[in-house]
Amino acid sequence: MSQILLIAFRNLLAHTRRTALLGAAIAGVTGVLVILMGVSNGMQATMLESATTLMSGHINVGGFYKVTAGQSAPVVTQYPKLIQEIRQDVPELDYISQRGRGWAKLVSDTGSVQVGVAGMDVESEPGFRKVVQLREGKLDDLNQPGTILIFEEQAKKLDVKVGDTLTLSAPTMRGTNNTLDVRVVAIAANIGMMSSWNTFVPSKSLRDLYQLKDDATGAIFLYLKDMKAIPAVQQRLREKLAAGGYTLMDNDPRAFWMKFDVVNREGWTGQKLDITNWEDEISFVKWVVSALNAITGGLTFLLLVVIAVGIMNTLWIAIRERTREIGTLRAIGMQKGRVLVMFLTEAFMLSFTATVTGAAAATALCMFINWRQVVAPQVVQVMLLTEHWFLKVEPGSVVFAVTLITVASMLVSLIPSFLAARMKPVTAMHHIG
Repeated sequence: MSQILLIAFRNLLAHTRRTALLGAAIAGVTGVLVILMGVSNGMQATMLESATTLMSGHINVGGFYKVTAGQSAPVVTQYPKLIQEIRQDVPELDYISQRGRGWAKLVSDTGSVQVGVAGMDVESEPGFRKVVQLREGKLDDLNQPGTILIFEEQAKKLDVKVGDTLTLSAPTMRGTNNTLDVRVVAIAANIGMMSSWNTFVPSKSLRDLYQLKDDATGAIFLYLKDMKAIPAVQQRLREKLAAGGYTLMDNDPRAFWMKFDVVNREGWTGQKLDITNWEDEISFVKWVVSALNAITGGLTFLLLVVIAVGIMNTLWIAIRERTREIGTLRAIGMQKGRVLVMFLTEAFMLSFTATVTGAAAATALCMFINWRQVVAPQVVQVMLLTEHWFLKVEPGSVVFAVTLITVASMLVSLIPSFLAARMKPVTAMHHIG
């Protein structure tokens, strides 16, 4: 075996230019695949972090309240009592918070935008501080009544800065419009498409806007110590709350605001709880990751075809140039199987070295981009759900890329290697190159 390795290594060195070109192509394909998977993994990680901060917990106990059969609001009544029961039923909890849910018109002196309004208690949400990066103002000021946190995109549209006053206008559950003046105390960096419609006010301010009681909220957000427990905890909550006398909605894996039409058509009144997880609440943006994965798969297939053609052509040329050498080796006793192994060894040495080099270079590039916090174009930020490029390179993704391309290269090299092994010694030795 050592002789075969030596022959394969020397042959690669003897054709330095050809080896370098093909190796660079294989390394490039591997690098592109690692980078694309890094983008996809980064988007999923950012989506999880952003979604479970801005719009959802790991698990959400939300619901709808209907004063009349045809009019609903995303309201959960008597939430302090509900939180106590949840704490008893979910020992996997890390922490729990409540969020008011609303949709209102945000008006400044120069313009207006439609926004989602979340009522929150900043002190009870440690994860919020980790994700939201402030450009102006102080997050702690959001504890004060009549204040609001908006994002850069909204501040630009409304032409406001910290300290300016805005007006929220929204219909209450009684069908009348109400307004609330709020002071901008913080402007945060954009977080992709999710920050284009999200704003945050103190919980009391949202209750004042919608004229709700102090024990009313929009949803209870549960954050678990281990996200793998989400399915089990979600099912357990459905069983426990139903047994405790609460009326639950049928499982519907969509964001709460996509359920209004269905709920309004139903003939019940009063309170119904809706238990969802973070994936349900951001199902409307998961298509971005799915589309990127599809693009990655298609591009990988095309690149593999290109590499396959290159490897086959290179081996055909090598076999043609070494026909007499093959005949000599066969004449002195080398078996067909060893000739096959010799060419496969060349393909393996070239492809494995190139894929490892390409994967290492791509990983280093991804780490450099993350370290420099390179700002993504505005259009790309919407899909990335973050202001900067974030490429998450996981060890499993690197191993997958190296293995996939190396195995594909070996499979492609089987055909010319097999034909080389079948050459008759006499015919090969008399071949004139």
